[in-house]
Amino acid sequence: MKRHPQPAKTKFKAYVELTKPKITLMILISTALGYYIGGAGIVQAYHFILTLLGAAMVSGGAGTLNHYIERDFDILMERTRSRPIPAGIIGANTALTFGLIQVLCGLIILLLGANLLTAFLAFLTTFLYIFVYTPLKRITWLNTTIGAVPGALPPLGGWAAATGHVNLDAWILFAILFLWQHPHFYAIALMCKDDYSKAGFKMLPVMENDGRRTNRQIIWHAFLLIPISVLPVFTGVLGSLYLWGAVLFGITYLMASLPLIKNYSINNAKLLLKVSVMYLPCLLVLILVDLNY
Repeated sequence: MKRHPQPAKTKFKAYVELTKPKITLMILISTALGYYIGGAGIVQAYHFILTLLGAAMVSGGAGTLNHYIERDFDILMERTRSRPIPAGIIGANTALTFGLIQVLCGLIILLLGANLLTAFLAFLTTFLYIFVYTPLKRITWLNTTIGAVPGALPPLGGWAAATGHVNLDAWILFAILFLWQHPHFYAIALMCKDDYSKAGFKMLPVMENDGRRTNRQIIWHAFLLIPISVLPVFTGVLGSLYLWGAVLFGITYLMASLPLIKNYSINNAKLLLKVSVMYLPCLLVLILVDLNY
């Protein structure tokens, strides 16, 4: 593809887009949550900032590398063909270099600014995302479950940065994120199933027409999220305010998934997606309120 010179502003926006800023923001929030709960607050601001900076760079680098690897598939899909590489705004080799530099710098910051365990968890997250989840998208519908593992690791990294280790409470945060991702990403897959089919991605909604297996996965994980999300109360980390709020949010998430059973449609998938996007920030605010009042 012939590339033409782009204005600096357009180039800058393209580089930002390569880092997948929305995903990076979610990773930073979950990392900060793990740090805050594990460390019982933020004792050293510079240490917290270095942890988030390193996490942001590793996440941005991983997102950029994902753009690079999937560039030939992105051009086949309506929703991704305008991304920086298929659109010709940024060259593939430039994106590869940009991604590798971000990951390397982020890992160094985490190693020197936090600790070895935090850096290792960030490396593991990147490895699983790039070398396991990304290729599996074209091989098996289980890619969503496998991809939920690196997606749930950031709070462990934050916890490790604050304490130097991970314990049961950290793994509970991991489990909450792991379960939450399934209804969220299956809703997206249903909404974009035609695009995914064009690119050869084996998302579960692409593999079936009636939605039975997809609905089972969505409801099963949304249901399990309710008891798992209240475990921090029974380990003594959070209190009764969080307990009732988490149950309410969990039931709302589960109820939003039920209309898909009666009508397996994009409109109902959009409803589930909206509720899933609201669930995490609501749970975060609830945790912060419970911890501080």
